[in-house]
Amino acid sequence: MEIKKQIQDKITQVIQQQYQLENVVLEVQQNKTNFEGDFTVVMFPLVKQARKSPDILGAELGEALMVAEDYIVSYQVVKGFLNLSLHNDFFIHQLQQLGNHLGQLPKRQETIMVEYSSPNTNKPLHLGHVRNNLLGYSVAQILQAAGYNVIKTQIINDRGIHICKSMLAWQKFGNGETPESTGLKGDKFIGNYYVKFDQEYKKQIGELKAQGLAEEEAKKQAPILQEAQKMLLAWEQGDEQVRHLWMMMNGWVYQGFDETYTRMGVDFHQRQYESQTYLLGKDLIQEGLEKGVFFQKEDTSVWVDLTDEGLDQKLLLRADGTSVYITQDLGTAVERFKKNDIQQLIYTVGNEQDYHFQVLFLILKKMGYSWAEDLHHLSYGMVELPQGKMKSREGTVVDADDLMQEMYLTAKEKAQELGKMELLSHEEKEQSYETVGLGALKYYILKIDPRKKILFNPAESIDFNGNTGPFIQYTYARIQSLLKKSEYEDKILSIEYQLNTFEKELFLVIAQFNEVITKAAEALSPAQVANYVYDLVKSYNSFYQNNPILNQDDEQARQLRLKLSKVTGDIIQKSLRLLGIGTVDRM
Repeated sequence: MEIKKQIQDKITQVIQQQYQLENVVLEVQQNKTNFEGDFTVVMFPLVKQARKSPDILGAELGEALMVAEDYIVSYQVVKGFLNLSLHNDFFIHQLQQLGNHLGQLPKRQETIMVEYSSPNTNKPLHLGHVRNNLLGYSVAQILQAAGYNVIKTQIINDRGIHICKSMLAWQKFGNGETPESTGLKGDKFIGNYYVKFDQEYKKQIGELKAQGLAEEEAKKQAPILQEAQKMLLAWEQGDEQVRHLWMMMNGWVYQGFDETYTRMGVDFHQRQYESQTYLLGKDLIQEGLEKGVFFQKEDTSVWVDLTDEGLDQKLLLRADGTSVYITQDLGTAVERFKKNDIQQLIYTVGNEQDYHFQVLFLILKKMGYSWAEDLHHLSYGMVELPQGKMKSREGTVVDADDLMQEMYLTAKEKAQELGKMELLSHEEKEQSYETVGLGALKYYILKIDPRKKILFNPAESIDFNGNTGPFIQYTYARIQSLLKKSEYEDKILSIEYQLNTFEKELFLVIAQFNEVITKAAEALSPAQVANYVYDLVKSYNSFYQNNPILNQDDEQARQLRLKLSKVTGDIIQKSLRLLGIGTVDRM
């Protein structure tokens, strides 16, 4: 049910018939003015081509629409705007037809791959990863609801000097302890050794500086760094002991990651590992050299010149033949399109990598890959706390697990303070605290446009009033309670019932749901869904406060208002699912 599209398609048809004009689309919007009418049409785009005033065009179009569609009962032309009023029974009929199709658009043929998370195996997931995962997962959900086939993927950065730092620190200082022996999650366990390495590294730099070395030289000569570099070389050469240690420690990390993903409520269809992809791309570099897309310097390093495109020269292969990050990314992109029947690839990565992806996409275009036009960087702003930025090496990051636990505890404290959930069993309360706490976190992050930076305040996000997850979840629970008390059954609605202003306004917000999903998918923005469901909840609460339901003597009114409540609840639940947020039936 998309009333606006139905009207818009009919207007386009009338314009073609009456003015012989093709490809003229007039925008139809819900009428929010004080003038009469349910929908308004802006006439100005038609003026130049039809060579008539907007008021004359509005009158002609209004008359033609009334003849063509019996659901349009009247029209009014005001200052170049055509306001259309629809028959009351049209709304009743549309409301009667509402069902499971809401929030599920027609199936498309395209498959889109969405990459998100992509962590390093030397530390646990932190607040920055939380925004990345929530954003990538929600975009995947929205695209799927919009009719696309979706493949959720991640590439895990499981090799490199940063991994060797954790491995070396464990060898030196671990005394054989394990996550099991310490009671720590595997990713936290490894992360502690990454911090330990940095502490020892700084200590050695200080000692070398005290011996007279300049700081830059001290950083290079610190024994622990040189040992880590030797370990990386041994890994690349396939040293059996180093590889065994690497597999064992990464195994600990993966187990920890999976626990975090499960609690966060995100998942993946595919996983790639940098250890298996870092050599990809070298053949592409050779191919680019042969085609003249790249060039080689005297030291045999390979570069691409992007100065004509307003960028710079970019290193693709070092003089010693080793690859850089973009080499791997080139190979991985080609591999993904080769192994999957995908039409688009979306990278969910922070805005500090904007330039990297600009270069990556441009190189692939120069290489002649037609699908390079269908690569998208979903760039998002950083998440900061009131006390500022986080630093992994110094151990000052906000751990994702700790944050989720804090959200659960904050929800519990707030619910007890407000007297919410008192009638629930212990198990129901615990599940509700978890659902509300994580819902608050997810909604707070996803309601903001992805491009904007977030200053995250956990306490502010858990409020049962205002534009928050708990407020929306509470409205859903109130609706479920209402439906249960009424012993609601879906019955035929009376077309004789006259909708009042609050009922019609709520219905018109409901009618926007599929359009919101389409626009959110086009913009890759969960914020559009979040702000829509907030508007829906506000409209429902206004309707609820001004229209008695259970103590309503008029059975026609009672049944229609229950139907509006049922559909609103369904859309709230579906909207929250698109954001990865759960609901509770009682609060």
